[in-house]
Amino acid sequence: QVHLVESGGGLVRPGGSLRLACAISGSIFSINAMGWRRQAPGKQRELVAAITSSGGTNYADSVKGRFTISRDNAKNTVYLQMNSLKDEDTAVYFCHADINGSTRYWGQGTQVTVSS
Repeated sequence: QVHLVESGGGLVRPGGSLRLACAISGSIFSINAMGWRRQAPGKQRELVAAITSSGGTNYADSVKGRFTISRDNAKNTVYLQMNSLKDEDTAVYFCHADINGSTRYWGQGTQVTVSS
């Protein structure tokens, strides 16, 4: 079994910062792409950022220049540094990882609320 556990969500004022982390544990032989998606109420889940095993990154246009995705392969962890947060960043954030080949696993989600 494989488990993804997110942490770091919470309530922050507009302009503030949060750092999300997603720790992966279990029967892991290899981790390929990792990433973050988010889902706001009444909206579809959307890509926020992704990172390949070699460190290549991809971001949604709405977060470019504000969010940074990174990974620590020794810790099997992916991070999302979120700066200059806006009201519209409010959502449940889910991490995902392609593990032991192409099987995609998901975390349970962590709430990020941006509000004054």
